[in-house]
Amino acid sequence: MIGGMALRLIQVNFKARDDSALGRFWAEALGWNVSSEAPGVTNLEPEGFAWPDPDAFYVDLVTVPDPETVRYRVHLDLSTTSAAHQAELVARLQELGATPADVGQGDVPWTVLADPEGNVFCVLEPREIYRDTGPIAAVVVDCEDPRAMARFWDEALDWTLHEVTDDHARLRSAKGVGPYLEFLRTPGAKTGRNRIHLDLLPHPVEDQEAEVARLKTLGATAADVGQGDAPWKVLADPEGNEFCVLGRG
Repeated sequence: MIGGMALRLIQVNFKARDDSALGRFWAEALGWNVSSEAPGVTNLEPEGFAWPDPDAFYVDLVTVPDPETVRYRVHLDLSTTSAAHQAELVARLQELGATPADVGQGDVPWTVLADPEGNVFCVLEPREIYRDTGPIAAVVVDCEDPRAMARFWDEALDWTLHEVTDDHARLRSAKGVGPYLEFLRTPGAKTGRNRIHLDLLPHPVEDQEAEVARLKTLGATAADVGQGDAPWKVLADPEGNEFCVLGRG
């Protein structure tokens, strides 16, 4: 990183019809704490961590007027420790309001569910690689070209690239904590805006402008999602997935 600048993936952000109701679902699903920094915003943090502690990963939910106009290019995979844990978690999530979802997955060992607002996510069978991630195993981004996405995101973040093939790429915090960021080859061009996006935090936060400039040299483009004069900057990665570079505020 030039001059000690660092940019890390700090949270995923859900566009919601009702941030507090959806926030309650996800807080229960993950076993995390709920707070709210402003009306229309619900913040979830793992037990024992306060935002923006670099050893944790967070979820933000923001009420927007019409989340339905968007595609699902980003989803969460939840980790489990045993077959019994997977079955128990799926049952508990359905009690909380999740419903089975068919995305053409066929006969697979993981379970695909939709949250109460229709965001699809997976409850994975136990996998060794995810044993120490916490409840979120991975944030998964569907893309056309995992190799190109891995090149961009490996340069963009102070995360470590663990694996890249034509079909799949996987990065994780250099500290080896929290979820993986994964890119999965999924043909079919992006249309509309993503309902779930990534939020990046510069360290120090004063480097926001410099980081935005650096990301543009890597192939990011400015994006207008109606953010107006917000303290964060909205960019799109080379496949058009919006993400935010946070600032003060």
